[in-house]
Amino acid sequence: MTNGTTGINCMNITATLNEIKALSIEDRIMLVQAIWDSIAAEQVGPKLTEAQRQELDRRIADGEANPNNVLTWSEMRSSVSNW
Repeated sequence: MTNGTTGINCMNITATLNEIKALSIEDRIMLVQAIWDSIAAEQVGPKLTEAQRQELDRRIADGEANPNNVLTWSEMRSSVSNW
C-alpha cells in the first residue's frame, strides 16, 4: 500500500514506527534530533515572489551600505515595548 501523493510505502512506515516505539525515550529523542539535523542540513527556503526577492536584496544592500545603522536587540525591544 502506498500513499498516492508521496509514493511512501505505508506498510514500511508502520513497521518503522513500531520499531521506533520499541526504543527507549532517550534513543527516540536522539533519533528525532538526528532527523531534525538531516532536515536542517537540506534546508530549502520557501519560494519567494520576485517582489520578495527584490525587497530582501534591497535590505541586504542597505545593511551592507550602512553597517552602523542598526539597533541592538535591547534597543529594538525597548522601542517596541514603548508603543
